[in-house]
Amino acid sequence: MTVRTRVAELDDVPEVGSYLFTVRERNGGEEEVIVVRCDGEEGPVRAWKNFCQHETDQRLDRGIANGAVMRDGGVVCPKHGSVFDACSGHCDNGKAAGSTLVAVDVEVEDGMVYLTDDDLTYRHDGGIEDDDDGMPGSSSHLTF
Repeated sequence: MTVRTRVAELDDVPEVGSYLFTVRERNGGEEEVIVVRCDGEEGPVRAWKNFCQHETDQRLDRGIANGAVMRDGGVVCPKHGSVFDACSGHCDNGKAAGSTLVAVDVEVEDGMVYLTDDDLTYRHDGGIEDDDDGMPGSSSHLTF
């Protein structure tokens, strides 16, 4: 049986950007998840684990206002500029070309976003941990 955990209101997910929260995996490790708007058959939003497929230590949402950088319906890796389709998670450009983001199951009902992934347990809003200045660490050299 799938457990549904309320994550956020749909209105909390920016039209351009992402909503960030933390989950615990079955093995006890923690992961960050981003929720992004999607104008496809998949529903009004999709959720992805918060890392680039080219470099898994590179976060897509670095915990700043409005979250991940979005361009033309895609999530942009802040380090190399690869763009992942917000609806399919697939990347067809840059260093991450040919890869797909790791999907996380969510549903929207009555204006609420619910985590429905049997392999994950909701922990809290926001990232796993932030630096003392409130900004997550990043090796990014690009700014948008």
